[in-house]
Amino acid sequence: MKLTSLLLMLCLAATNTFAQKVKYSKEDIKKMETYLFNEGFNTPSPKKTSTIILKDGTSYKGFCNKIETKKGQIYEVAIKDSVTKKNTTFNADQISEMYVYPSNAEKIAKVAKYMGNIRNFGTKKLTKNTNNDRIYFVNQTVSLKNKKDDKEFLMQVINPGFDDIIAVYHDPRAKETTGFSVMGSPQLGGGVIKSYYVKKGNKVMWLHKDDFEDNYDFLFGDNQEFMKKYPKNSVEWDYFSFLVNEYTTMTNG
Repeated sequence: MKLTSLLLMLCLAATNTFAQKVKYSKEDIKKMETYLFNEGFNTPSPKKTSTIILKDGTSYKGFCNKIETKKGQIYEVAIKDSVTKKNTTFNADQISEMYVYPSNAEKIAKVAKYMGNIRNFGTKKLTKNTNNDRIYFVNQTVSLKNKKDDKEFLMQVINPGFDDIIAVYHDPRAKETTGFSVMGSPQLGGGVIKSYYVKKGNKVMWLHKDDFEDNYDFLFGDNQEFMKKYPKNSVEWDYFSFLVNEYTTMTNG
């Protein structure tokens, strides 16, 4: 019995190890590398009207003139009422949602960064760096980098429109993969964001590219059609935004 069980385990291990990869065409890979998330912003504009909706349903409009953060995530917001000019401070645990506009300085910096990397021209849209749309934040209870005690923060949703199953939040402290530049020319390669905060069900976690494979089954494993089309041994972290969108589309049917 023990020998039979051992042989079965070895057989299963061999099957998983040597599972045939799915081969994608160049067109498919280009599509999967397209960045579908919204740009992440860290600084709200103090000159455009922001909206804060508290957990009790009360709504406040005004100019966001101060934010307090931890590891980049917002835990306190100060807003000046657009009519009375009165300053009011709210903690994240009081707020349900927040809508703000990005600062012009940060938008300009994002455009300069976009223009400085050749890869962006094939994978990102400039409009995601320059649009004037409001940024959507929601209250989430999360352990920062999966290491700290759970705490409520206001986190920017960067996949609005396909966030009903898997919601992805901006990580203000995320690093990017590096590329190289020759004689001051635009950078070749690199520019791939290495981490996000991700919510599925009741679980919110910090997801780093190094942990992507370990969490692949949790994120997508309940859709066998998707797993067959995009097995984890055939995809890369670079495709993450596409995979979240595709999984959502296939799951919602």
